[in-house]
Amino acid sequence: MRLDRNIGEVDIDAAPEADRPRDLPNGSLTFLVLGSDARPGGDGGDGEDGDGEEPDTTDANPEDGEGDGTVGGGGSPDTGGAVNAADAADAGTEGSGDSGDDARADAAMVVHIAADRTTASVVSIPRDTLVSRPECARPDGTTAPAEDRAMFNESHAVGGPVCAVRTVEELTGIRMDHYVEVDFEGFEKIIDELGGVEVTVTRAVRDRHSGLDLAEGTHLLDGGDALALVRTRKTVGDGSDLGRIQLQHSFLQALMVRVADLDLFDSPRRVYRLADTTTSAITTDTGLSSVGRLASLGRTLRDIGPEGLEMVTLPVTYDEEDPNRVRPLEPESERLWEALRADRPIPEDIIERTPAEREAASVVEDPEGDGGSGDD
Repeated sequence: MRLDRNIGEVDIDAAPEADRPRDLPNGSLTFLVLGSDARPGGDGGDGEDGDGEEPDTTDANPEDGEGDGTVGGGGSPDTGGAVNAADAADAGTEGSGDSGDDARADAAMVVHIAADRTTASVVSIPRDTLVSRPECARPDGTTAPAEDRAMFNESHAVGGPVCAVRTVEELTGIRMDHYVEVDFEGFEKIIDELGGVEVTVTRAVRDRHSGLDLAEGTHLLDGGDALALVRTRKTVGDGSDLGRIQLQHSFLQALMVRVADLDLFDSPRRVYRLADTTTSAITTDTGLSSVGRLASLGRTLRDIGPEGLEMVTLPVTYDEEDPNRVRPLEPESERLWEALRADRPIPEDIIERTPAEREAASVVEDPEGDGGSGDD
């Protein structure tokens, strides 16, 4: 099929089997979704943070009373790193070693679909989270040594999708059944082919770094505005990547509503154009690289709908050694991954947002009208 040839594919099973977690025996499905930016001036290792802003390590909210070190995903405060630098989770990319000029993972989500296919959980990983990166093969045939304190979003630049998958598997203890990567140019085209996505913002949002300029009210976002929304951070929450993740979650809900409302069978030509645009914009693992398999996954997510989707941010805390980075908050992070491994709901205390995350999440109205996922 011609559309199948549009899809970029990668063999995520190229890594030695002994180095990967075993398949979960409960029938659930887990996959990694990355949004990558290889455009000039994007997050390509030029020392900027990907939205045109030089690294900023200043405290944007010195009086907000949240200097306990806990910066995302709820849970109890971490007494080990009482740092309050608003841009720590998004402080740039200089000193990144192996990154070169390759695309970085600008957005990363672990998607877990329950065995009964009625609910799904989405866990966003802040891109500057310090993680243990395993040894990875570089595209030039050399090997990047394992690193205990690697920035999460560098794994893709170091060793491509296989390294990104292996890094996530080491972090989560969960085998990734599939891999989906969407480039930002393709994201814009997909939104345009859908006819835009409607969102309602509760206040004016203007961000010169992302280019977003929305007045309070309801807007039909085209691809360019949609991309600007999911890249905005300076003017929401505490100005960090954690607020941007909340906007990404809000947009994903609105996108799911848009897809559910579409009568795709009304126009076969439109269906073909949308399929052509989508397949040209993504890279998947070899097990998912056909229109039929992608359509099956899409139908599963469409049937789950926004009401069955739980979206959270990995609980993190500022790093004691480098306040411009974050690290997984324990034991909350492990409890989250343990719940997914057991195909159980994510614990409520982990779903609870921080005040800054709640403010960022409130910028876009929940299209389902229930206040958004993660808080009552």
